[in-house]
Amino acid sequence: MKKPATAIVITFTSLLPLLSCFSSKKSQREAYQKAQQIGPFDAVIVPGVPFKDGRWDTVMKARVLWSWVLYKNGVVKNIIYSGGAVYSPYIEAKIMGLYAQQLGIPRENIYYDSLAQHSTENVYYSYLLAKQLGFKTIALATDPFQSLMLRGYTKRRFATDIFHLPFSTDSISKFNYLNPVIDPQSAFVSPWESITKKKGFWARFRGTLGRDIDWAPYKNGRVDPL
Repeated sequence: MKKPATAIVITFTSLLPLLSCFSSKKSQREAYQKAQQIGPFDAVIVPGVPFKDGRWDTVMKARVLWSWVLYKNGVVKNIIYSGGAVYSPYIEAKIMGLYAQQLGIPRENIYYDSLAQHSTENVYYSYLLAKQLGFKTIALATDPFQSLMLRGYTKRRFATDIFHLPFSTDSISKFNYLNPVIDPQSAFVSPWESITKKKGFWARFRGTLGRDIDWAPYKNGRVDPL
């Protein structure tokens, strides 16, 4: 008999292809076209992905490439890469920033949140950083599935609208030939301990739901406008 946590993971994983279908290529194109009309955004949040085996995986590559496309096409002015050293001893945000610089995004247009350990925290801490920096318009650029999963959360928890800009494979596949080389040492953390050693499954699951964030100081549980 499977443990409850394992059963939940298997069920959740099996639903990924179905849930991803709710964000069609048409809706992704429409979001991008609307962003071109109302932008440029002061900043875009890009959630992190663990850096393992000394190279970016396909998910990190897609998110970084998409942020680069948005920057070079003038849809966003600045990038906030978000993610700490959660599942590997490399700060996810800094690794993405290193790749982004190699692609041509200027260092002065890249900002980092290294506090986040979950996708909900990626948005929360990046939003606070954007507020601190004086940014007024903000977007979220990630894969369609994560964007879909965070849509209700961003509307419920933040007073300023966070525009969702999920990528489509069509929009970045033509750039797959780009494989910049980085020196990841500046993003390395020591000493380091994986979140799986510090927290059990249910504690991590609570974090994924945003329950590690203290919402009490915010009126109606919503962070103030930018």
